[in-house]
Amino acid sequence: MTIVKRLLVAAVGALALAAPALAAGGDQHHPEEHTWSFEGPFGTFDRAAVRRGFQVYQNVCAACHSMKLLSIRNLGEKNGPFRVMPDPEHEGEVIEYTNPNDNPYLRAIAANYIIVDGPDSAGEMFERTGRPSDRFPSPFANEQQARASNGGAYPPDFSVIVKARHQGPEYIRSLLLGYGHEVPHDVHVAPGQYYNPYFPGGKLAMPPQLREGIVDYEGDIEATPEQMAHDVVAFLSWASDPKMEERKQLGLMVMIYLFIFAILMWFAYRAVWANVEH
Repeated sequence: MTIVKRLLVAAVGALALAAPALAAGGDQHHPEEHTWSFEGPFGTFDRAAVRRGFQVYQNVCAACHSMKLLSIRNLGEKNGPFRVMPDPEHEGEVIEYTNPNDNPYLRAIAANYIIVDGPDSAGEMFERTGRPSDRFPSPFANEQQARASNGGAYPPDFSVIVKARHQGPEYIRSLLLGYGHEVPHDVHVAPGQYYNPYFPGGKLAMPPQLREGIVDYEGDIEATPEQMAHDVVAFLSWASDPKMEERKQLGLMVMIYLFIFAILMWFAYRAVWANVEH
C-alpha cells in the first residue's frame, strides 16, 4: 500500500470515528451574538459593568466556583475595576487608590472572607480575616467535597473560564440565559440534571442561577437576568485577561512605530538609489 493510500485510509477512519461525536453534539445551539465594550482593537472594559459583575459573582457564583488565580488586590491594580472609585468623603468626586492595600473598597471585600493560614509558632493552622493580598478562597476544601456538594459534578474554576471556552463571552452568557427550553423527545434528563441547549450534550448539573431579586444593584440599573448575565460575563472577561487594555495600547504604539519606520525606510530607499540607473 502506498503512502498516499495509507493517508487516505487514515483520514477516512478518523472521519468515521468523529461522526458519532459530531452527531451527538449537533443539537448544541450556537451561542447568541452579543455586543461587548471590550471587543475590537480599541475596545475597553466597562468598569461599572465589571463591578456589577463582581457583585453577581459574589452573590451567585462564588458558592460553587473558585477563582484560584485571582487575588483580591488585582481588583484595584492598574486598569482594575476598583482602582478609581467614588470618594466617600466628597460626593460626586472620585479617587484613585494607587496602592490596593490602602483601598477601603478592597479591604471591605477582603473582610468578607475567612482565610485559613499558618502554621503559627506552635505549628497550628489558624483562621484570620482576609486581606487584599490574599487570593480568593475556594468554596470547597478539595475536589471530592465539591463533587459531593454538586451531585457528582465538579464546578470549573472561573479564573480564566472565558479564555478556556470557545466564543467564551457569548457562550457563557447564552448558557446562563439558556434554561427553560423545551426538552427534545430524544433527550433524557435524569433527576438532578437540567436541560440547556447551549451546553455540550444539552444536560448539566447546574440549575438556573439568574432570577429577579437575587442581586440588588445600586442606582438606576435594574438587575434583570439579561443584565446580570451581561455584567458577570464582563467581570469574568476582565478576570481572564486583566492586562488586555495594556496589550492593546502597546500594540497600537507598535503599529504607529512600524508605520513611521516604514515611511522613513521608504525615503531612505529613495535617497540611496536616487542617482542609480535602473
